Amino acid sequence: MDRPEAIIFDLDGVLVDSEPLSLAALSAEMQALGIEEATPDAMREKYLGVSLPKVREDVAARLGKACPEDFDENFHRRLYAAYDNGLPRIDRMVAALDCFQAKGLRTCIASGGSAARIRRTLAFTRLSKRFGERIFSGEDVARGKPAPDLALHAAARIGVVPSRCLVIEDSPHGVIGAIAAGMRAIGFTGGRHLDQTREEQAVRLCDSGAEAVFADAREARSYVLTAAAPAP
Repeated sequence: MDRPEAIIFDLDGVLVDSEPLSLAALSAEMQALGIEEATPDAMREKYLGVSLPKVREDVAARLGKACPEDFDENFHRRLYAAYDNGLPRIDRMVAALDCFQAKGLRTCIASGGSAARIRRTLAFTRLSKRFGERIFSGEDVARGKPAPDLALHAAARIGVVPSRCLVIEDSPHGVIGAIAAGMRAIGFTGGRHLDQTREEQAVRLCDSGAEAVFADAREARSYVLTAAAPAP
């Protein structure tokens, strides 16, 4: 199989090491609503790669009533306050991004987060110029990951057929969505949120359809640029 024409990046946990902050903010907001079992570890197991509308559905089910209207606002307030204390980039994956762009591959972001959160995260980590308007969020489609809608939307917007796209994801939901969209997918486990579960997450990503999984972004870059194809 030839080298892909486009690389579709997830954002949180792939280019920026934001997942520990996001999971902690989500845990704190749910616990403030009385959902005591909503620990950061529980959030990682259940909601990694899941969009906020799905989280709101689960919150409503747990509370037995509608999710508070200010849930998203309060979650983002907690998250952005954490950003102020430092939001690290995953530098080796950023270097891989720069390399892909230098080689002429098209690149974009496809994240289940809100458009406002994606843009704020990119601005905070000084990555905005690398993507311009090629930023696609769960708000752009009817169904978030693991449905294929977001991946297909991103491919259509950047003008590359799905079969020529490769997705880099840290969550099984994202990999499932990519495969359902007819794309290739590789898993990435280099984020700090997987420090205690890296091997287990690699298995989950493979089981979800990832053709390869890497903890080191340099290895992921080499894999993509050598046009490695999935085993028959």
